[in-house]
Amino acid sequence: MESIKESIFKFLRLDGLINNLSGYVEARIELIKLEVREEVTKIVSRGLMLVIVFFLGLLFLVFLSFGLANYFNKYFNDSYSGYWIIATVYGLPCILMVLFRKKISHYFERYLLEQSKRKH
Repeated sequence: MESIKESIFKFLRLDGLINNLSGYVEARIELIKLEVREEVTKIVSRGLMLVIVFFLGLLFLVFLSFGLANYFNKYFNDSYSGYWIIATVYGLPCILMVLFRKKISHYFERYLLEQSKRKH
């Protein structure tokens, strides 16, 4: 029975076709693995860069805030006025964002949805 099956495969050249098809499927799977690995690497590297830029920007903002606060302290001849001014500069936008968080959230949702549709 096995020899008849082999002879039919050889006659119809299905054995080569099956080998080629299995080779194609294996190559395709490897290609997909490489593409996924490449995309993950890109995403991780972009995320790492964003974290580094965010951290350095945060440090810049902190030291700039201290510098401005000390400048205002000397300008007003007071030891705490500059810190109150800088705290107010950060506090007002924070309060506004808390008060209008739903509207701001909906705006960002619509914007991100439009951007995601535009890319695909």
